[in-house]
Amino acid sequence: MAAKKVAKVGIKKQKGYLYFVDKKGDISCAKMARGNKKGGAPKKVAKVGVKKVAGYLYFIDKKGDISCAKMVRGGKKKKKKAAKKKATKRKATKRKATKKKAAKRKATKRKAKKRK
Repeated sequence: MAAKKVAKVGIKKQKGYLYFVDKKGDISCAKMARGNKKGGAPKKVAKVGVKKVAGYLYFIDKKGDISCAKMVRGGKKKKKKAAKKKATKRKATKRKATKKKAAKRKATKRKAKKRK
């Protein structure tokens, strides 16, 4: 990832907070959610006003400056779907499962009686 420094700000990151570049190009932070506790609302940390370019990812680096890197688009290629076959309707047939269940129940009862 070849990152390019966009603006030198030098903010100090506080533990437990998430720092990001918001839509206006300023640095904001929000308290991170932990367990049952919800995160906090975002607060502006520094007004920078960076003009964002489409296709680039903007982030705060280790030194507290705004950097950007070209977004990697791609990944695993999807296979093309085969032509769908027309589904043929089948006639609904009633199954006589009640007799089979009854036969199974009687068989289990007989075995139980023999064991006693």
